[in-house]
Amino acid sequence: MKKTNAIRILEAAHIPFTLHSYPWDEEHLDAVTASSALDVEAEQVYKTIVFVDGQHNHYVFCVPAQFSVNLKKARALTGQRDLAPIKVSQLKEVTGYIRGGCSPIGMKRPYPTYIDELCQLEEVLYISAGERGQQICLKPQDLIDICNATLADVT
Repeated sequence: MKKTNAIRILEAAHIPFTLHSYPWDEEHLDAVTASSALDVEAEQVYKTIVFVDGQHNHYVFCVPAQFSVNLKKARALTGQRDLAPIKVSQLKEVTGYIRGGCSPIGMKRPYPTYIDELCQLEEVLYISAGERGQQICLKPQDLIDICNATLADVT
């Protein structure tokens, strides 16, 4: 398996994790499909969504596979009224990752990151390893710590 930036960062920080591969295709890059392919509950698989404000500041949100980021809550958390998801065409330039393989760990720059508080209900979480078809499994607190994230109600 290819060692992604996210994997290198976790290894360097001595954070325990496991890596899981699954088959993927261009038509089904969503986290719910990943959870099904991995045979784990959708509540355990977290997707990463990047937002931008009118001043070109970026924010990262991680939410369970079956949920969406609540825009009103995201605006309240960031204090930005003109917040919107970035265009898929901008994802790699902003994060270093592509759609279906965007990890909150190891982006090009450290962006304010918010992880939905529902993660506290899970023993482990699965997040993208930074490449399509690869998920990292780790403890929620380890994800929060390595991303310097804020725990919040974002769904």
